[in-house]
Amino acid sequence: MRLTLPASLASLAVVAVVVSAPSPGVTPQQTMSFFITSVGSGDGAKLGGLDGADRYCATLAGAAGVAGKEWRAYLSAAPLNGQPAVHARDRIGNGPWYNAKGVLVARDIAHLHASDNALGKENSLNEKGAVVNGRGDTPNQHDILTGSLPDGTLAVDTTDTTCGNWTSNSTGAALVGHHDKQGGGARPTSWNSAHPSRGCSQPNLVATGGNGLFYCFTR
Repeated sequence: MRLTLPASLASLAVVAVVVSAPSPGVTPQQTMSFFITSVGSGDGAKLGGLDGADRYCATLAGAAGVAGKEWRAYLSAAPLNGQPAVHARDRIGNGPWYNAKGVLVARDIAHLHASDNALGKENSLNEKGAVVNGRGDTPNQHDILTGSLPDGTLAVDTTDTTCGNWTSNSTGAALVGHHDKQGGGARPTSWNSAHPSRGCSQPNLVATGGNGLFYCFTR
């Protein structure tokens, strides 16, 4: 029997719905909201301050095809010129955060700073979705700039632990974390607060197992 035009259209509509409907149990991949910078500034910890680091995060994310988000570098900064201290944990919103492959690395700010977060070498990817060199790789680049304590707050010390609030490549040092949660230092398994760097220049960051890389999150 020949279908009338309305019936034919109705049949096509049903087929279209069936074809376009997602398969049961399949969840669309989440957009990247966390990454490690694939390259540093090339000038040590001289990042142009927090604003410069934020812009760098946005530039790398945009080049990777993720636009329209507010990116923040996970960096703390010391009080300066009447301005209060800045804590890395207060800059990045409340989550959740996903890496470039859509894997959930932390549900919220508390989970991010808890021992059961999903960070580590396998999941702490750069914006291109690539694994960052860690301990045992050549070169080792697991030192990630943070200037922070394990709870994500500024490391209050008599010494500079933020390389002049991320404006210097010659004075001070930077507290760094180990993205692979391995290595030496006071807290070798800490992703955000393992030990201080030897200094703020590019050679000094490289000498202690880094490359001037840092974490980026969306707010």
